[in-house]
Amino acid sequence: MIMAKKQTGGITYEEIVRQVQVGDFKPIYYLMGEEAYYIDRIADFIVEKALLEEERDFNLTVVYGPQTTGEEVVNAAKRYPMMAERQVVVVREAQGLPRKEALAFYAQKPMPSTVLVLCHKNGKLDLRTNLAKEIQKSGIVFESARFKDYQLPGFVRTYVRRKGLEIEPDACEILCEHVGADLSRLAAELDKLVMAVGEGSRINAQAIQDHVGISKEFNSFELLGALAQRDVMKCTRIVNYFDSNPKNFALQPTLATLFKYFSDLMLAYYSPVKTEEGIAGWLNQSAWQVRKNILPAMRTFTATKVYQIIGEIRRTDGASKGVGGQKTTDGDLLKELVFFILH
Repeated sequence: MIMAKKQTGGITYEEIVRQVQVGDFKPIYYLMGEEAYYIDRIADFIVEKALLEEERDFNLTVVYGPQTTGEEVVNAAKRYPMMAERQVVVVREAQGLPRKEALAFYAQKPMPSTVLVLCHKNGKLDLRTNLAKEIQKSGIVFESARFKDYQLPGFVRTYVRRKGLEIEPDACEILCEHVGADLSRLAAELDKLVMAVGEGSRINAQAIQDHVGISKEFNSFELLGALAQRDVMKCTRIVNYFDSNPKNFALQPTLATLFKYFSDLMLAYYSPVKTEEGIAGWLNQSAWQVRKNILPAMRTFTATKVYQIIGEIRRTDGASKGVGGQKTTDGDLLKELVFFILH
């Protein structure tokens, strides 16, 4: 099971959830970071477990940082709950909260009957401030770091297993490549798949194609596999499909995928251990990824050719943005790039 990265103060998402599940609420939670998914999940879970549904009308306060002040948040947090054991105050967009340092004094002696949750997305609180130091004494400061690409398959597998399903490796890779490191969107697509295939089933590439709208045969993931095998006919079919279906093709994400792939391939030549497991550890990838895409490509391309390919990908990226004054379609640019890679 993949766990959320160990965060500020040595606590993970899973540990916070376990504490809240058994009723161990801290007076203040400062949830921050580049990955909004875990910030939203923790905030929603605290509300769900801290208050009964019928208690929320009078004991749940939700405010938005840019529309309030630190002093107003403190005043809300100092109120007593009404006909309930506790109240919850949630501050959305806390990164835009004016006079935030006013909360430092409240954090020195927080109300025991209040759970204050501050959601700070796309950034983080300076841990050197008095506010951060005071919150860490009485509550939790949690940083939700953005997932790396190699962590996404683990997230997907864990997510579907918790829903009572399994996902095939190729389906997992296609989904991750299509969605990218946006966990909220990834979770939404997985929920859609869970509903479509049913509990106890196995999600395959066909299910991805049917319910997420990704072609099983014509996608960047399949293009990488064809390039690794130097399968000229398959590469040609995929590139022609992209060129004929511009709504299903975006050059920039494809170039980013190719650039990462060939950069990883270049690094693989420098792996101290050239076995499947050794290269997987060196690249922080799964053994399945290395077996399918990296090892075949190492037999197909020399390190010198890979270096040249990386340069050509950069040139193509520049041309797509108008560098050099060329007027070439995205489809033609991709055709030229793939031809260079294969020959």
